[in-house]
Amino acid sequence: MNREGKIGIGLLGLGVVGSRVASVLTERAERLAGQVGLPLTLRGILVKDLSKTRDGSFPSGLLTTDPQALLSNPDVDIIVELIGGEQPALDFLRAAIGNGKHVVTANKQVMAVHGPGIIRLAEDKMVNLLYEASVGGGIPIIGPLHKDLLANDLTSLHAIINGTTNYILTRMSTEGLDFDSALRAAQALGYAESDPADDIEGTDAAYKLAILATLSFHTQVVASDVYREGISRVAARDFQYAGELGYTIKLLGIARRSSEGLSLRVHPVLIPQDHLLAKVDGAFNAIEIEGDLVGRVVFHGQGAGPKPTSSAVIGDILDVARGIASGMKPVRHRVLDNGLKLLPLEELVTQFYIRMTVADRPRVLAQITAILGDLDISIASVIQKSTDASNKTAEIVVMTHPSKEAQMHQAIQQLEALDAVAEISNTIRVEQWA
Repeated sequence: MNREGKIGIGLLGLGVVGSRVASVLTERAERLAGQVGLPLTLRGILVKDLSKTRDGSFPSGLLTTDPQALLSNPDVDIIVELIGGEQPALDFLRAAIGNGKHVVTANKQVMAVHGPGIIRLAEDKMVNLLYEASVGGGIPIIGPLHKDLLANDLTSLHAIINGTTNYILTRMSTEGLDFDSALRAAQALGYAESDPADDIEGTDAAYKLAILATLSFHTQVVASDVYREGISRVAARDFQYAGELGYTIKLLGIARRSSEGLSLRVHPVLIPQDHLLAKVDGAFNAIEIEGDLVGRVVFHGQGAGPKPTSSAVIGDILDVARGIASGMKPVRHRVLDNGLKLLPLEELVTQFYIRMTVADRPRVLAQITAILGDLDISIASVIQKSTDASNKTAEIVVMTHPSKEAQMHQAIQQLEALDAVAEISNTIRVEQWA
């Protein structure tokens, strides 16, 4: 805080979220000052191009292309990073913390890949590092994990944390669209980027799950620790067959703690139609957490967009500003290295849905059953869904009892080698709640 008694803010990035944050800080300055107890002053905004035409008007001289004008400015108390991506955002965050600045960021990639190290650096420098907007947009989840749920030993986390994929899967489920058509619809509405790979391949959700798991289970998790699988293989008929079996399909981020360790994964799953997460549609997000004291709680809301994300960013700014105004020292995180073992996916035990095209002739099912049985995979049901008389093939759906992932991998390889199996069209894990 400078000698004028004002809390100075340096904003890095003026995209859709940055513009919204800058507007709130300027247009609601008096109201925010009343909530903090001191005025908040926007000292500068880092941009790439000063000549670019932008929506909104900001005071003359506020924009700069020089990061050091903010990172090294003694009148800047809080750096708000809204650039996104790994670099140069990571270097800016490290520099800001190194200069004793408090930091607010919405950067899921940096926090997922480098979070534990940045958290330690902030603690060493005795500054705040807040990142509520990095997961779930406007849904308050980071704060509750830091505070309200801290007394709990958390056992599981199930999360719909990518609005793009949830919108695509919703359109496929409710309207019978194929994947490509649903993706184009998401792009037309601005829910999906022109290059949607990070969303549809599960990368974005894996980033967010890494952040949530680190806080939920107080252990160091980075994005590379999370198994991920995208939604591009999911077809409209999978929704039809899943519905007949009492399920729907969602892309979930799942973290489960057991006596053996911690399982982390992002992939499509069949979930019972009567579960709360099955009813989360469109671009909405939801996070279900189970603890020994609180039981199951669900956080639900808009997971992206300038308004929800700016809500979370401004909330973090106010939290830091109140601490500055009251002279409070930053609260230290709980230990982030409790020795919890990260379990490989091969040890996962779950049910499986398998859709395959086979030759329409006798004894094919016996061959399939023999392969699964030899690998200790028990069949719950087999349903023949359609027959192609011209190609003499039939489509069947196999539902298994809980089986080990490693055995299922072997089974798929052996099934694909059978002459009677034309194609393994899809394999989807089934998530059940006790």
